Amino acid sequence: MNPDSPAEKRLRLSLLLRLLHREYALGIEASLAEAGFGDIRPGDAKVFPFVPPEGVQVRDLAIRAGVRKQTMAQSVDQLERAGYLERVPNPRDGRSRLVVLTGRGRAVRPAAAGAGDAIERRWTELTSPEEFGALHGLLHRLLGRIGEADPDAAARLASLGDSGLD
Repeated sequence: MNPDSPAEKRLRLSLLLRLLHREYALGIEASLAEAGFGDIRPGDAKVFPFVPPEGVQVRDLAIRAGVRKQTMAQSVDQLERAGYLERVPNPRDGRSRLVVLTGRGRAVRPAAAGAGDAIERRWTELTSPEEFGALHGLLHRLLGRIGEADPDAAARLASLGDSGLD
C-alpha cells in the first residue's frame, strides 16, 4: 500500500474519527431503540451525557456537547416533548431556566452506557485488547495535551470531567 498514490491517499484523522463516531452513534441509536427509547431522534442522544444532576442552561449544554446553541435548543425541545428532559427555574438566576433529566431521561444513561460498552467490546474483538487500549490511551493523552496547550480547549474539555463519559 502506497499512501502517496492518489488511489490510496491517506485519510485524514478527522475523517477517520468522524466515521468511527458515526458507527458508534448508529450502534447506540439501535440499542436505545431496542431498550424502548426509539423516540430519541438521531443526534439528540448527544444531550444525555452532558446534563449534570443540578441542571444546566441550554447555552452551557451546547458548549459541553460542542454544538451550536440553536442545534442544542432544538434537541432539548424535542427531548422535552418526549418526556426525557424538563426545564426548571434556575435558583441562581430567576431570568433563566435549567435543563434537567426526568426519570425517563435518567433511564437512558445506563442503557446508552451498556450499548457503548458492547460496541467497545466488539471493536476490541475486531482489533485486539492491546491495540484498542493503545488507541484509547493515545486519544486520551492527546486530548489532555490539547487542553494543556490551549486554555479555550481546556475549558471545553473540562466539561467532560462532569459527564461520566470515561
